[in-house]
Amino acid sequence: MRQRTKHGKTSIETAYYISSLSRHRANAEQLATTIRDHWGRIENGVHWVRDVVLDEDRCTICRGHSPHNWATTRNAALNFLRTLKTDNLAATIRSFTRNSLRLFAILGYVK
Repeated sequence: MRQRTKHGKTSIETAYYISSLSRHRANAEQLATTIRDHWGRIENGVHWVRDVVLDEDRCTICRGHSPHNWATTRNAALNFLRTLKTDNLAATIRSFTRNSLRLFAILGYVK
C-alpha cells in the first residue's frame, strides 16, 4: 500500500507484484526493498539516461508509432553502448559523433 499527499490531499493506492519467491523465503520488508531497488535501477539506469544523455524529453516526434519506434531505437542504442563496458555513455556518444567510422568499425561495417 502506498500513501502520498499532494496539495494537501492524501491518497492511498494498493500495488500488486508477482515474485517467484515463496512467502517463506521472503518477508514483506525484503520484498519492499527488492521492489524499490528494481524501480531505482529502471529510473536511474534507463529513464534518467534517456532523458539526460539522449535528451529524449526535447524530442518532438509525435505521429503514429514514431515515438514508440524511437524509444525502442534509443533502448537498443543504450544496450549496445553498455556492451562496450564504457564508463561514460555521453562521452562515448560524443566520440562516435566526432568519428563515425569508429562506430561502423565496431559494428563490423568497415575495417
